[in-house]
Amino acid sequence: MSKQKTLKKPVSTEGVGLHTGKKVTMTFKPAPPNHGIIFVRTDLEGDPIIEANADLVSDTLRGTTLEKNGVKVHTVEHVLAAITGMDLDNVIIELDAPEPPIKDGSAMPFVEMIEQAGIEEQDAEREVYVVKENISYVDPETGSEIIIMPSDKFQVTCMVDFGTKVLGTQNAYLKDLSEFKTEIAAARTFSFLHELEALLRNNLIKGGNLNNAIVFVDKEIDESTMDLLKKSFNKDDIEVKPNGILNNLTLRWPNEAARHKLLDIIGDVTLVGTKLQGKIIANKPGHKINTAFAKKLRKIIKNEKRSNVPDIDLNAPPLYNSMEIKKRLPHRFPFLLIDKIFKLTPTTVIGVKNVTANEQFFVGHFPDEPVMPGVLILEAMAQTGGILVLDSVDDPQNYLTYFLKMNNVKFKRKVHPGDTLILKADLLEPIRRGICHMQAYAYANNKLVAEAEMMAQIVRKDKVIK
Repeated sequence: MSKQKTLKKPVSTEGVGLHTGKKVTMTFKPAPPNHGIIFVRTDLEGDPIIEANADLVSDTLRGTTLEKNGVKVHTVEHVLAAITGMDLDNVIIELDAPEPPIKDGSAMPFVEMIEQAGIEEQDAEREVYVVKENISYVDPETGSEIIIMPSDKFQVTCMVDFGTKVLGTQNAYLKDLSEFKTEIAAARTFSFLHELEALLRNNLIKGGNLNNAIVFVDKEIDESTMDLLKKSFNKDDIEVKPNGILNNLTLRWPNEAARHKLLDIIGDVTLVGTKLQGKIIANKPGHKINTAFAKKLRKIIKNEKRSNVPDIDLNAPPLYNSMEIKKRLPHRFPFLLIDKIFKLTPTTVIGVKNVTANEQFFVGHFPDEPVMPGVLILEAMAQTGGILVLDSVDDPQNYLTYFLKMNNVKFKRKVHPGDTLILKADLLEPIRRGICHMQAYAYANNKLVAEAEMMAQIVRKDKVIK
């Protein structure tokens, strides 16, 4: 097992966003273990957070846009590619504008930021999803396809066919993540002239210039187009090179376009939220199919997690017994519904409830065929989650936990007298301002019996309004 990694210190850079044209200061900051990658909009009230999560993708037209509660971050793929390419797990990305700086159109400036900050190994095991069978996604409209297959490490093969004389079929390969900096990171974004002309005429790339994108000329440049280019980029000597690109840049590799597409794949699949061990093969990739594939992978991983009964030894000494649980939770018989805690980390808690025949609720709840009420299974899950959120403060005995909402509640199987409930809760995002957002599960007889997404808040006892 490998360890998680973060930055040694904060590091900042400035620039303008490609599409918004807005000036932006971006800061990478270290984050604690199991934190993941988040964007923070420091220019907005409350510094809203947007997680690097495929479920938050709202637009893929000219880059990957994430949106949460109406707050957006545009063109995140190059930054995320650098973070994954440099093998980091936990990073806070602060922005005082809605879009990271485009820089030279590649991920190399962000790689250099990470190297400037330094990389630090953390005292936490890294979660890696090991691909055991082929998983694929096909876009029926474009014919684009992405597949991930078993491999002993993370690899990417990218095949593109642009269907033009100036830029036809190209392939690119990443055989090992260690090659990212030298072989992929410096590959710059590109555009065809007909696309660029349309974007310029509609004022849609306000931060674009001839230093941050390769322009492939796929059409004749008439006088009006030439005037538009000269005016937009404040350049008087625009011409087409013999290899069919504008005279703004020199290609770093003959297949730089394919390498950049591979870079985008790495950035977009970062949104799965879990390190991957498998080989990705992509045919005609783009942000739309990349992020759809990431969503599918994320869902598969989540379903596998929910079906995996926690592996604990019920006969081993618990981390907390019932007396220690009472020091943290205010509940008492008959409403204390967890007996033991076996695991507790900053992001996960596992507890146990022994369902006995003399439980008071069995007296009146289907007495001829006793079944534990579903609401009490949820309460047991909530109390287990309460242990997790209270562990985030130094004096849990001085706090109370109140649940704010539950979503996606599902009951799968009945719980009978004699069953042992194994209860698990995982953080879905970092605890912030005492609010805990978690996914909770209940298992019995090696099967999932209930699940729910929960949100709770801890409040100091002396602040409770009575």
